[in-house]
Amino acid sequence: MVSKQQLQIVYGITIALLVIGVIAYAAAPVSAPDQPIRIMFKNVGGNVLFDHKTHTHDSGYGISCLDCHHTSEEGETQPELCGDCHESSSDDEDMPNRTDAFHIMCKNCHADLEVVTAPVDCSGCHFTAN
Repeated sequence: MVSKQQLQIVYGITIALLVIGVIAYAAAPVSAPDQPIRIMFKNVGGNVLFDHKTHTHDSGYGISCLDCHHTSEEGETQPELCGDCHESSSDDEDMPNRTDAFHIMCKNCHADLEVVTAPVDCSGCHFTAN
């Protein structure tokens, strides 16, 4: 049988460890990465999960930020997003709509890479979530 004093010691140690754990967790929060790892583009044609890290990291394709964010300045910490200029629908011949801009940028780059795994057909990028 466990004595009341032994239970008090166990409870005291448990509470002390819990408090230490909460303080340690709060004192050293995990910071967000400078660049996103993956981006989910949700659209009616099927969502596109874009692996940003694989495309931009030196161990992946090593594509420069300016290759996609073509209106941004070198060294900007928050590059312009496609939707900042390309609207969801546009009649402007000089400014393609968002969907066309993505298709032009992605498909042309994939075709230029001549990498077997770089998809150029719809189902290679778009999928429907169940």
